[in-house]
Amino acid sequence: MRIDPRRLRFLLAISREGGVLAAADELGLTPSAVSQQLARLESETGFALVTRTTHGVLLTEAGHALVEAAEEIERALNLVRAKLLEDEIDPVGTVRIGIFQTFLRVALAPNLPEWKRRHPRLRFEVYEEDQEELLRMLRSGDLDMVTLEFDAQQASPRLPKNMTETPLLDEPWRLVVPSNVALLDTVDIGRLSLPWLGLVSGAAGAEATHRVRRALNISTPMVHTYQDIQTALALVGAGEGMALVPSLALLDVSHPNISPLEVPGLGTRRIVLRRFEGRGVPEAVDVAASLIREAAAAVSLDHAVV
Repeated sequence: MRIDPRRLRFLLAISREGGVLAAADELGLTPSAVSQQLARLESETGFALVTRTTHGVLLTEAGHALVEAAEEIERALNLVRAKLLEDEIDPVGTVRIGIFQTFLRVALAPNLPEWKRRHPRLRFEVYEEDQEELLRMLRSGDLDMVTLEFDAQQASPRLPKNMTETPLLDEPWRLVVPSNVALLDTVDIGRLSLPWLGLVSGAAGAEATHRVRRALNISTPMVHTYQDIQTALALVGAGEGMALVPSLALLDVSHPNISPLEVPGLGTRRIVLRRFEGRGVPEAVDVAASLIREAAAAVSLDHAVV
């Protein structure tokens, strides 16, 4: 079996965007070009990689295996790119980063001591705000870069000139329920009697929750309204309902009285790095961006605990 690795990016885009049309839009190509590359990849592997449905495409077992390999290659390339971008002359300056809580806890804060050791004249300032405020600060020049979260099913926005968006991590949404809820081997979340917890409008989790509830034709009112994921986990642990949370929220932290469920069809949360690039951007900002990409590439979701 001889696979042209350049074709893997097409399958990866189809997997992340949910279909050929959306993948073509993301890659800036025509749908026929993406379909041709997919067909050639299937010919090279000898396996069908996707199954077409009225709602898009679903990966076959072989498709899932190949996407996992493509993600490993992407992570390795991000690590190499980050190392190559480190200048021989240590960068100087302060980089102002807008960020949200789960990515800060898992990817950025644990790496700050090592980054300071590698770049002693590089200083990081972290700002935690809601996404609209972070974007305003980025556009006004008050921030150098922002990490943002989206439900991966959302359409990619049109960005202003010289502003770029780099995908950092795609992570599965997880449904969390009180641990005393009796569950069968196959969970039909449409039949669970628990109420759904409500998230503030505009957050990635709110978009994902509304999408899942629409798909299941659930119209029952949601209870509570939370902003911080830790609040949701506390409410679920208290038996107040169930909530959709990202896998990072469950990483390396014990959450008593909570059971996370891996339910097919919940989709993924996409974390991106958005910033301005081009002439006039300080070298320190380029180095900081490469460090953040490196940190995201090293994140492992294998240790989500309860």
